[in-house]
Amino acid sequence: MLNYPRELGELVVELNDPRHLTQVEYQKLLQLCQQTNMVIYAGKTADDPDPEIPLALGRAFKVTRLDHNWLADESGLTSLTVVDEGARQNYIPYSNRAINWHTDGYYNSADKQIHALNLHCVVPAPVGGENRLMDHEVAYIELRDKNPDYIRVLMADDVMTIPARMDKDGNVARKEEIGPVFSVDPASGNLHMRYTIRTRNVVWKDDSLTLEAVQYLEQLLESESEYIYQGKLVSGMGLISNNILHDRSAFEDSDTQKRLLYRARYYDRLAGTSVEL
Repeated sequence: MLNYPRELGELVVELNDPRHLTQVEYQKLLQLCQQTNMVIYAGKTADDPDPEIPLALGRAFKVTRLDHNWLADESGLTSLTVVDEGARQNYIPYSNRAINWHTDGYYNSADKQIHALNLHCVVPAPVGGENRLMDHEVAYIELRDKNPDYIRVLMADDVMTIPARMDKDGNVARKEEIGPVFSVDPASGNLHMRYTIRTRNVVWKDDSLTLEAVQYLEQLLESESEYIYQGKLVSGMGLISNNILHDRSAFEDSDTQKRLLYRARYYDRLAGTSVEL
């Protein structure tokens, strides 16, 4: 694709204080989000744990409808760090294990889909904790160019089923969700994707073309594609995105350094990044 960034460094914008963007800084961030649905910022706040840093960036892009999921902090952000007790210890984001390719909130109901995902690094892991990133619109194009029918089956309303989540007493804590991988907002024309590569978390429609399309997508995400970026956020850095595909490698904390990232999930898309109809 013409003029599409090929290196992670091309996505990085240096900021002074993300809580107080200059117009020049904002325009640089916006331009990359318009081009790739994501941007990496490198701020000078170091390991300042102020939740206002990611929240202010969200407001700058006019996304304010936070997904206050049941494990989120009081601020609406989610503190991603290793937890050894309570409900969070049962979920991979609060462990040091790898998290495979996904978009955030793929299990949410249709009226609470996640359209923007922002991450802010307070403290990185001493070892590991890298991310791979891929624009979901690029994945769509790659699938379409391979076989247009892949897109047709992945846009079916019943192609992807996320099983219900049960609580410790055997009651339904989150109901089963059935829907498409790719969908287009009829009002804006924006492409949305919900996906997880984890076989335990999803049941695919049982027909040969669907399974072929899913297999090709998995192969694409594990390939050496020039459109897959890989890197590690360090203190003061973060990701602003329209909920692009991403993963996380396993990591190790130390006695003096414990990984902490803030995650913000929004029901809105980043302002100024919509397609023009």
